[in-house]
Amino acid sequence: MDQKLLSEKFKRLKCCVIIPTYNNYKTLQHIIEGVLVYTEDVIVVNDGSTDVTAEVLENFPQIQQINLLQNKGKGNALRQGFKHADSLGYRYAITIDSDGQHFPEDIPVFIEALEVEENKEILLIGARNMTQHGVPKKSSFGNKFSNFWFWVETGIRLQDTQSGFRLYPIFAMKKLKFYTRKFEFEIEAIVKAAWSGIKVKNIPIKIHYELEDRVSHFRPFKDFTRISILNTWFVLVTFLYIKPRNLFRKLKKKGFKRFIMEDLLGSDDSAEKKAFSIALGVLIGLSPLWGFHTVVVIFLALLFNLNKVIAFAFSNVSLPPFIPLILYFSLKLGSWLLGESFVLTVSEIDPSIELVKYLKSYIVGSLVLSVTAAIACGFASYLFLTLFERKKVFDNG
Repeated sequence: MDQKLLSEKFKRLKCCVIIPTYNNYKTLQHIIEGVLVYTEDVIVVNDGSTDVTAEVLENFPQIQQINLLQNKGKGNALRQGFKHADSLGYRYAITIDSDGQHFPEDIPVFIEALEVEENKEILLIGARNMTQHGVPKKSSFGNKFSNFWFWVETGIRLQDTQSGFRLYPIFAMKKLKFYTRKFEFEIEAIVKAAWSGIKVKNIPIKIHYELEDRVSHFRPFKDFTRISILNTWFVLVTFLYIKPRNLFRKLKKKGFKRFIMEDLLGSDDSAEKKAFSIALGVLIGLSPLWGFHTVVVIFLALLFNLNKVIAFAFSNVSLPPFIPLILYFSLKLGSWLLGESFVLTVSEIDPSIELVKYLKSYIVGSLVLSVTAAIACGFASYLFLTLFERKKVFDNG
């Protein structure tokens, strides 16, 4: 791509390049010079360097510079760079490491990829070839580890989630809240971006690991531990909030009629799988696991490879209007099975009832009710779905 044309595209897209740096004076100048070939919209964040980085930066008065007094981590440096870029009116920021492993010559790849995307709320991550000669085994393992957990947390499969060569849509990400300040920030950023609806995608880049002057500040034990703790938290948030939220939004957007036609009747899943999904939803929805219905049903649907949407939808049999009836029949059934007397009427049942007085009856009754209803609903839905599929085959044949 013509350098002048590329520079004009930078201006039109309101894009800049952010270079966080800490004690990389041997490679920093080369990186800055390589970036300036394509654009002068450059922000260097000197993260409290104690070497001669400041002297190197004196050679580049034409670029924006942020000099932090103390080294607080790459994540903090990036966040400071994004904040400054946003204040200058930039909408996108390409980040490139200053240790020399990235090639500034790949910058046009990001601009070209952004131009062809219809959805401009996109975060592009440069995908490195982790199988090439010279890539440390610990880096390859760490990347696979990170890729796996990113898939668990977002449902998105990526080839590389750890590359620091990226394009961020800072206009879309400034509404997100970030808490980390070191290397784990780059994981936090892409996970929260994906959760918020920003598209996250890989594009191929070159990589150089065998530079003699390359200095990495990644501390394997400390930083890997930080990343592991962050991923543990994200997995909890995924199952406790993100997946239930996404399913609820999907059902709300579709409406009951579309759900029946598309997810239940129109699904390519077998009648057995859909029936088991319905049974699971009813089983959990009527169980005494109040407050955990959504988490448990989604977890079990994933564990047994059932239809998550169907299971989640039918777990909502415990919606507020039905709670008094569920409590009443559970208590009545439990009392009968245990040979105890139960004199309350349906009108006297509400969510505030002191279940402690009837706890044994309630637990026994709710378990029996949930299992019985699940078997009945599963069997009935299997018969109905089987007949529906046969009718559909007959009509199409």
